[in-house]
Amino acid sequence: MPHQQILKKILLLKSNYQVREIFFNTTWLFADRILRMGVGLFVSVWVARYLGVEKYGVFNYSLAFLALFSPFITLGLDNVVIRRIILDSSAKGIILGTTFWLRLIGASISLLLAISCISLFRPDDKSTIVLVAILSTAGFFQAFDTIDLWFQSQVQSKYTVIAKNTAFIIITLPKIALIVMKAPLIAFAWVQVAEFAIGAVGLLIAYRYAGFSIALWRWSFPLARSLLKESWPLILASVGTMIYMRIDQIMLGEMMGTKAVGIYSAATRISEVWYFIPMAISSSFTPAIFKAKEISQALFHQRLRELIRLLIVLSLLVALPMTFLSTAITTTLFGTEYLESGRILSVQIWAAVFVFMGIGSLPWFVAENCSYLALRITFIGAIVNIILNLMLIPKYGVMGAAIATVVSQSLSSFVLHLLIRETRQLFRVQMRAIFLMGL
Repeated sequence: MPHQQILKKILLLKSNYQVREIFFNTTWLFADRILRMGVGLFVSVWVARYLGVEKYGVFNYSLAFLALFSPFITLGLDNVVIRRIILDSSAKGIILGTTFWLRLIGASISLLLAISCISLFRPDDKSTIVLVAILSTAGFFQAFDTIDLWFQSQVQSKYTVIAKNTAFIIITLPKIALIVMKAPLIAFAWVQVAEFAIGAVGLLIAYRYAGFSIALWRWSFPLARSLLKESWPLILASVGTMIYMRIDQIMLGEMMGTKAVGIYSAATRISEVWYFIPMAISSSFTPAIFKAKEISQALFHQRLRELIRLLIVLSLLVALPMTFLSTAITTTLFGTEYLESGRILSVQIWAAVFVFMGIGSLPWFVAENCSYLALRITFIGAIVNIILNLMLIPKYGVMGAAIATVVSQSLSSFVLHLLIRETRQLFRVQMRAIFLMGL
């Protein structure tokens, strides 16, 4: 048999193997999120009904405020670390060890910033300050998500799914018990932190079961500097992302009160529950996209286009029915007290189209070493979102925040890619994905 035919068969087998890996990995991630959608949404709705709009608004205001500082925990390292491991898996000990310690340092910074800022903005609101302080300790346990980066790089997310879902299931019963016992709001914050702690233990056990040990992890200052040099634009981009994903709840709280936050958060809970879809699919496809970049630019664009195309189709399958069923869904789940949430959801759900597209496009910025562009685009979107909230909330109330979210998401995930010269290549990939043809 000619050598070329043998080579083609080998490449075909390898390609089929990668497809199977991606399929099974994505299946595990979908199973994870479907379980969380079912049980998690049920418990969240029960908590929302128990707390009522006002207290539910206070809790979600605290979570939204804390989210602004979460990028200092992850440090934008996810895709950077995965790519490093793929290129040099023999150095995983030093890569994972350095990433872990960087995240612990980041968690400390996040905690200090969160407590300092909430104390400055709301000095007389002791309950919110205490909630933020408790919830911010979860960052130390999130540092163990470094283990998940290794599993993602090997397309073996089943280990993470098992670990995190075990924690999720274990903590569900205490949440229900708190509702039955009519526990105070602060108790729900402690349970939230406990879930992260159990999840961290689960990841350690899964990593050990897979045949590895964190005892082999090592710190490297030169590598830390190199990782941060590559990821710092992504850190700031993540800050920008959190601003335009959570600033609406904070601004609603300051301009209209925590009851408005409760109404808006109920709609957000349903619209954002679907965001697991692009994250699960993208995390499975990303290693293959990075490998394609090493082979050829054409193959890289092809795989990226296929990912974005798939995510756009899935986003429309979510947005279209949710638009017409929003009121029925929110009132059935949360009760008539949250009636206005249905109208908000019918608009807010369309942000999902651009969120899906944005998540699918993220590997392009990392592979092309253009993280600084992601930073620029994200901050433009964040600034536009703040301006729109200032303009629309006084005039349209909670609906104004929903409109601001959709417009700013469309700008940062799609429109700005055309307006900025360096990202027009990505815009062309997105357009080809939208029109479903390889032009």
